Amino acid sequence: MHAGETRSGRTDLAGARETASQPRQLLRANENDLSTRRAVRRWWLVPVWIGCGIALFPLLLRISLIHRMDSDGANNALQGWDMLHGHLLLHGWILGDATYYTLELPLYAITGAVLGLHIMTGHVVGVLTFLIVAACAAAVAMTDSRGLARAARGLAVIAVLASPLLFGAGASTLLEEPDHFGTSAIMLVTFLLIDRAPGRRFTSPLVCAILCAGQIGDATVRYVAVPAVLLVCAYRVLAARKIRTADTAIMLAAAVSVPLSLLVRSAMKHFGAFAMVAPSTTISPAGQWPHHAALTLVSIRSLFGAIAGPTAPLGTAGVAFGTICLLAAAFGFARVLWTWRAASRSEQLLLAGIVINVGAYVISTMATPQGTEEIIAVLPFGAVLAARACVPARITGAWRARTALATAAAAALLPLIAAATPPIEGLPAVPLAAWLEAHGLTYGIAGYWDASDITVQSGNQVQVRTVNPAGSTFVPYYWETKPSWYDPSQHDATFVISGASGTSGNITPAMAERSFGRPAAIYQVAGRVILIYKKNLLNELPRTQPVPTG
Repeated sequence: MHAGETRSGRTDLAGARETASQPRQLLRANENDLSTRRAVRRWWLVPVWIGCGIALFPLLLRISLIHRMDSDGANNALQGWDMLHGHLLLHGWILGDATYYTLELPLYAITGAVLGLHIMTGHVVGVLTFLIVAACAAAVAMTDSRGLARAARGLAVIAVLASPLLFGAGASTLLEEPDHFGTSAIMLVTFLLIDRAPGRRFTSPLVCAILCAGQIGDATVRYVAVPAVLLVCAYRVLAARKIRTADTAIMLAAAVSVPLSLLVRSAMKHFGAFAMVAPSTTISPAGQWPHHAALTLVSIRSLFGAIAGPTAPLGTAGVAFGTICLLAAAFGFARVLWTWRAASRSEQLLLAGIVINVGAYVISTMATPQGTEEIIAVLPFGAVLAARACVPARITGAWRARTALATAAAAALLPLIAAATPPIEGLPAVPLAAWLEAHGLTYGIAGYWDASDITVQSGNQVQVRTVNPAGSTFVPYYWETKPSWYDPSQHDATFVISGASGTSGNITPAMAERSFGRPAAIYQVAGRVILIYKKNLLNELPRTQPVPTG
């Protein structure tokens, strides 16, 4: 072999190597380009999501303003106001059986910093909570979808969530005071994290932290989300026949979140945090369960707007729309149940959450005709399952995709527009707060439904505290209140607000006169009777002990 031939062979070999390396470099370049485009697409989604929220905000706020924010929401606004002014642990407060400490109360504090303490603050927080839940539900529904199918699924979620807004009771539950609806956002975020990043190192500790924070705000997380995660992860571990899996780590994280939340709560109490009424976890006698099951079916229909309420802008059409949404959610539920082995983690978690929530409701003492808020997570969970079942992950053909998007958009917007059409009625708290402030009356007592909403409306300039009838007298009401409010050495209560006699917990003029004697003056303002006294009424209240708290 000649030298020239040898060199020629080596040159050919080098050329072959160079030629072989080119496809790899091209492949790498294509992968980098694809990942870059995906990252850009993700960042472009941020303004899209924000734009959707901004577009829906005024419509939802208009719906919220139609319905009255009562003293439940007003008390939460006062708690957020205290947090804004440095009382982060809410020392001295006795909160209800759900504190909403980790979501809604911070929202009240942030909104209060912008708007001040006002009834409008409660309406804005209600709308923000709804948008947060809707965004979390849409994110879960959009998983594994592409193109216009993503937008169609998100709009389908909005459509189902909008169905109860056509009725006064549904709108009040979803858009007014916190009533477990915001808690479903915490559960949805947990399910989304488990579904999208099950094997990441940060997933297990983050799941534990989210569930722990959720349980501090609402025991629903402990009795619905934690069991759902435990059951689904245990099933997947058994199905994989492997112990060392991501599902095992997530299952352990969920289990650890329960004692961790109790430990955190104990530490908070040690440093002077709020007290709270212990959640009701009583199981009813088994003989009542069939009746509770029937009540549960009625509650679920009411939750989806499938039962006519006292105020219904669309009438029978609204009920029909709610029924369609309920059937779509039932179809999504059945689809996941039928394809359980092939279902995604989020779908399994949503189904388990619905079953556990409804099951706990049936066997507990909470099942009542007006107890829909106790199973309110069924609505967003069902909305996700409905969207995933009715809208395919990929829609082939531009015409079909646009048709699906237009249909979902109409289904989402039409009920929202209809729900926003009734007139806004005047609230008694507005003229009452103005009249009391104008007459220099700054501290008094009233029934529960007339107390804190006046306080919030006045920006805390007029403070009205709740008392409850007890025989021939009144006693302080230790629910969403501070015992210091009833201390005569700190406050001087000089008036009583008498509400409608048929309203639970309100005070009639006869009851006030029987307990406190003849008033110095009586005025009628905004359908209420105001009795003015020349003495500190707090001295007339018995020194009762606060209710047992946890």
